[in-house]
Amino acid sequence: MAEVVTMGEAMLRLSPLGYRRLEQADRFEINVGGSELNVAAGISRLGLSSSWISKLPNNPLGRMVANKTREHGVDTSQIVWANEGRVGIYYLELGSAPRASSVIYDRGSSTASELTPGEVNWQMAFKGAKLFHVSGITPALSKGCAEVVGESIREAKNQGCRVSFDINYRAKLWSGEEARRCLSKLLGEVDIIITTQFDAEEIFGLKDSYEEVARKLKEMFNPSVVVITLREVKTVLTGGWRSIALADKLYTGKSYDIEIIDRVGAGDAYTAGFLYGYLSGDIEKGISFGDVMAALQQTIPGDLSWFSLKEVEKHLGGKDFRIQR
Repeated sequence: MAEVVTMGEAMLRLSPLGYRRLEQADRFEINVGGSELNVAAGISRLGLSSSWISKLPNNPLGRMVANKTREHGVDTSQIVWANEGRVGIYYLELGSAPRASSVIYDRGSSTASELTPGEVNWQMAFKGAKLFHVSGITPALSKGCAEVVGESIREAKNQGCRVSFDINYRAKLWSGEEARRCLSKLLGEVDIIITTQFDAEEIFGLKDSYEEVARKLKEMFNPSVVVITLREVKTVLTGGWRSIALADKLYTGKSYDIEIIDRVGAGDAYTAGFLYGYLSGDIEKGISFGDVMAALQQTIPGDLSWFSLKEVEKHLGGKDFRIQR
């Protein structure tokens, strides 16, 4: 079975062409994406086997999501199929300074949000797995999903599988207080906590130096590693990226300046790179691969990663802006 297992919702992303506003649109570009699926896809492309667990309707749109998942080499054998239901949708309106990009969700009552405890065969799902990854988006979807996240973390730990959790706060899904109450019950069982400087403040009220925020999270939940991604939003289409990780000591990643095509999926690409580096090497390798993956992800449209291990390793060696012939 897969070395890395992830679980969560995937949606169809509809974007107007040519930086149009939604009201202007007469056609949409369709992409498939979702936080945990994005991570599974990135890990697979780097060379580790991965599996993605979700609940999908057995209709053309559900099969579209599963097909795109398999296209990236991700195992789909543990997907729970429903005879009816819907795939969630989100609309992404890409902006350009001074107009920011914006998202409208249409994901209510999606089949994935109706996943309940007992539907996934965790013994089979975690067979041979080294690590299980989930994000804070999943428990925000419904009470049932929050219960499934708790169930999945317990089962992963019972089977000797390490657990990675990306806090991944979404204000359009729940409040900071709701997130704090729920996640505080889950994070004590987690080995790796991944967050942003923004989410740590919004949910836990941690506003200090990034190193001190990492230390406080480590004291609160006692994970092996706390990772904080630091995103600099210069304009809508330019930004900076770096990360830090706190374990036995503090690790600091390299800074990247980015000309942005699409910000969506950058954090998930980082997580894929970090987990690949962490599992195949150590924390230092993890933040190096994570930072490169996040920077590269923002140079292409769409949520899913399309980069190979060879490409990532090349960018670790330095910048080269010449045409690659």
